[in-house]
Amino acid sequence: MKIISLSALLVFICFYGHGQNLVGFNHKEIREYMKVNCTEMNYNSVVNNKYSYLKYSDNQDEQTMIFFLDHDSVCRNMRMVCAKGLKPQKIKEFDTLYIKSGEDEWTERRDGKEFLIKVLDEKWSFIVTIEQKK
Repeated sequence: MKIISLSALLVFICFYGHGQNLVGFNHKEIREYMKVNCTEMNYNSVVNNKYSYLKYSDNQDEQTMIFFLDHDSVCRNMRMVCAKGLKPQKIKEFDTLYIKSGEDEWTERRDGKEFLIKVLDEKWSFIVTIEQKK
């Protein structure tokens, strides 16, 4: 039974790769998830003495994902910066994964917590932020 449940979960995760909310995952879980499910995304090694984060980008420079970590290396919020042309695809993905709660805004309820997903338009890109509602 556990094998069937795990298989179903992996299929779901593989299908919904980039929009997946990884807030609450630790750095090892994020690295493993990205390695398995987002093979077109490359890990960017960064050193920052003030903030701890993991950064990934694709080869076409159309998408960058940043996972902001707390002192225990757990993701507290994440941000994606995407090329404008990807917005219709992302909106469709978010409409499938999350509950629409406003213009360019969705919510997700998981493990008794509520998360806010927001899209903000910029001149040449758009920014997606995912964080736990306070």
